[in-house]
Amino acid sequence: MNNLRISWLLPVAWFYWQPALAEFTQQFPETTVYTGLFPGFARGLEGKLKVEVVGQFRVIEINKDEGSYGDNFTYLSPGIVGHLLRLRPHVVITSSFGIWTILALMLKPLLWYRVIIAYEGSSPGVDYRHSPLRLFVRRVMVRLADACITNSRGGRAYLLDWLQARADRVFVQPYEIPDEKTLPGSTGEVNLDVFVSLKRPIFLFVGHLVSRKGLPLLLEACARLKARGYDHYTLLVVGSGEQRAELEAFCQAHHLSDRVQWAGRIPYDQIGTYFEQADVFVFPTLEDTWGVVTLEAMLLGKPILCSKGAGTSELVVHGENGYVFAPQDPQELADLMQKFLDDPAAIATMGERSKQIMAEYTPEAAAQCLAQVVQTVMG
Repeated sequence: MNNLRISWLLPVAWFYWQPALAEFTQQFPETTVYTGLFPGFARGLEGKLKVEVVGQFRVIEINKDEGSYGDNFTYLSPGIVGHLLRLRPHVVITSSFGIWTILALMLKPLLWYRVIIAYEGSSPGVDYRHSPLRLFVRRVMVRLADACITNSRGGRAYLLDWLQARADRVFVQPYEIPDEKTLPGSTGEVNLDVFVSLKRPIFLFVGHLVSRKGLPLLLEACARLKARGYDHYTLLVVGSGEQRAELEAFCQAHHLSDRVQWAGRIPYDQIGTYFEQADVFVFPTLEDTWGVVTLEAMLLGKPILCSKGAGTSELVVHGENGYVFAPQDPQELADLMQKFLDDPAAIATMGERSKQIMAEYTPEAAAQCLAQVVQTVMG
């Protein structure tokens, strides 16, 4: 089986795909990753994957939704057809239900390969549950595919209940999994004195400053904490985006400027330092199909406050390595933040539990499951 030619079709070969793909390639050396956008290799994985960029990658916004993913079309080059015709793979593993998946399924009768659809996870903005046409097209695609794999139980429920996939051909395994060996760390350019001056505990937010990521909810929770007399902590915000001016104005109006620190956009090779220096990671997203940033924080031993809108909330055990909360409830989030302020000793205990949980979800385990799916579809 290890001489199978396998093609991965990924619109963007993000860093968080690469650890599991590198392990998978160890089992199937004839693996090629085709992508529309390649940000470069994750640290330590240089040359361990065969990556080919095909054409150009563009996201065309059709209908913007402030609190959701919105309605977008991802343009990917039809040149992928020529690559598949030349390689003649035995198995094609393709991401989600975009144009490359459609083309791969159309070529399937000609090239006689197997197709596995990797569906990152379920969320209202990408499931299109209220679009009969989209659901019909996706049901046809699932029927033509040989198997599906998804990161989350929510993704599995969507594939089964809405797209009518066969239960014995839907596999659940977190495959977008960080690896501590490839996580970015400090390059020596981060001044640690910045963290020394911050009041602890430090609650860390990492993400784009857009409505969907839920930072207004987190700031509202901070305002409620202030009204209760809680001032001895810092919210450290890492990221940039169109909402920053609006959010800074909110902080000034609610007298939070001394509690909220804006780090701005941080180079990826320095972000690990911010994880390491923080005490609690907060992910208040309104919706995210997965949310690898949560798992990066867990891997580095941080307790988590995670919105139920994130797929990765499934790996947060409420009361053990953190807490999950409703994505539109600042009162609940303030209550949970207060737990850490009232009991700082829980930070270390819950952080250690995060590490224990992540020990079960490794790139090796993900690659093993992916190999099992390949073996299943090959019969």
